[in-house]
Amino acid sequence: MLQKLTISNYAIIESLELEFCNGLVVITGETGAGKSIVMGALGLILGDRADSAVLMDQTKKSVIEGAFYTLGHKAVQSFLEQNNLDADEVLLLRREITVNGKSRSFINDTPVNLSQLKILASLMVDLHRQFDTLELGREDFQRDVLDALAENASHLTALKQTFTRYSGLKQEINELQALQEHAAKEADYNQFLFDELNELALKENELEDLDAELQLLNNAERIKQKLASIYFELKDSDQPLAQQVKVLSQKIQSQESFHPRLKELAQRMYNSYVELQDIAAELEQLEGAIIYDSQRIQWVNDRISTGYKLLKKHGVNDTESLLAIQNNLQQKLNNAFNRSSQIEEKSRVAETLLAECTVLAGKVSQKRRLQVEPLINKVNALLARVGMPNATIKITLEETRLSSSGTDKVAFLFDANNRGSFEPLQKVASGGELSRLMLCVKSLVVQKLELPTLIFDEIDTGISGEAAKQVGIILKELAALRQVIAITHQPQIAAKASAHYFVYKHKKNNKIVTQVKKLGEEERVLAIAQMMGGEAPTTKALENAREMISN
Repeated sequence: MLQKLTISNYAIIESLELEFCNGLVVITGETGAGKSIVMGALGLILGDRADSAVLMDQTKKSVIEGAFYTLGHKAVQSFLEQNNLDADEVLLLRREITVNGKSRSFINDTPVNLSQLKILASLMVDLHRQFDTLELGREDFQRDVLDALAENASHLTALKQTFTRYSGLKQEINELQALQEHAAKEADYNQFLFDELNELALKENELEDLDAELQLLNNAERIKQKLASIYFELKDSDQPLAQQVKVLSQKIQSQESFHPRLKELAQRMYNSYVELQDIAAELEQLEGAIIYDSQRIQWVNDRISTGYKLLKKHGVNDTESLLAIQNNLQQKLNNAFNRSSQIEEKSRVAETLLAECTVLAGKVSQKRRLQVEPLINKVNALLARVGMPNATIKITLEETRLSSSGTDKVAFLFDANNRGSFEPLQKVASGGELSRLMLCVKSLVVQKLELPTLIFDEIDTGISGEAAKQVGIILKELAALRQVIAITHQPQIAAKASAHYFVYKHKKNNKIVTQVKKLGEEERVLAIAQMMGGEAPTTKALENAREMISN
């Protein structure tokens, strides 16, 4: 229940504080007095968009705060817990609009985003504005009405979750199939390229190593001659170089006693002799290992030639790049195979989800159909009460493609004059008829919803007399179980109120500002009499007003 509404620096409201009670609360006032401004401010804490144009004083921020009594409201408590927000007996919703047009939202003094504020507010308040009657002609609103009466919330939640998973999976399958089709066009060519590389079976750096080997093989005889010549000079000549170094080492050694450094130099010379011996041995081994092999040369030439053709074909320069291309082709071929398996697996899951959706949609549809006749009968009875005895509605359900809302296309049809000809609401119903029809529908729906506060902004548009009286009675009936706030121009409705607020303008510091006051009993009589008979009501009008209140 809305306990208090505080508004500052908003439009032509300088400062305003309203305390509300339970039951039926009416707000009246002359046209242009600021009733819609109060509703606009209230809309901000319910999640409406804001802009700096609403600031009365452009140098100060605007603050709108609502205090709501929420003890025992399970959905509200659950929302607060899920969002890690303090849960108090009195819940504070606040919007602040800064001078640069930015807006900030708070729940119990904790900053939140606008979406969170809007979701929480929707659990506590239903605000019906004049233009909201147009919603009645929308299929999704009509479907929501049936679902509320059928108490389909749990089934619809499960259906939406399952259908979302199903739709996401179908999208994945479609994408995989598109990739599969594209891959299929390239599969044969990729297989050919892979087989070509796989058949060559290159090893790491093989082409580069073969290049080096070919150089060696082509120059084998000359290299052998050079190596043999060097070996000869080191070990087999008349004066082998290695032997000469050894002799020189010994000569230095014989003079060691004459200088301390000579011993070191003699050792180094001897080490050189040993190193030359090793070099000579390795040269002999290499010379022996190098063999001119024409068959090997031909094989290396052929392999290098094949490898170079593939390098040119793929536009790369080394063995490593060819191996990378081979691996990439292998991956593409593997992916094509794996993709088929993925499509099969995901398709099986999608079929299961579709079956679950179909079952849930069937349950939802069945419960909707059970509500059609009772809703038609109840709405038609209420239409007669609100001055439309010849008006009737008809509700049709047609099967349509499965979606997150089920398989039903819902249509509310209307016949205003009992002609037996039904047309869609948005085509044939007038503004006044839509207002009364919306009240009838909402009065039935809210009985199924845990909404503590209902707000109607001029739901009485286009009615008067007995019809207005019946609207007042319906609002009073609704207010027996919840708080109902109604902005009205009808004395018949104002007379049913538990509390009556009057909106007016007055001049303050050379500015016109809006104020609201709660009327006492005699003030209510005068206000209702003025609504019936003008600014200076007659004694008879005052008596009628007093009688309306007492009845």
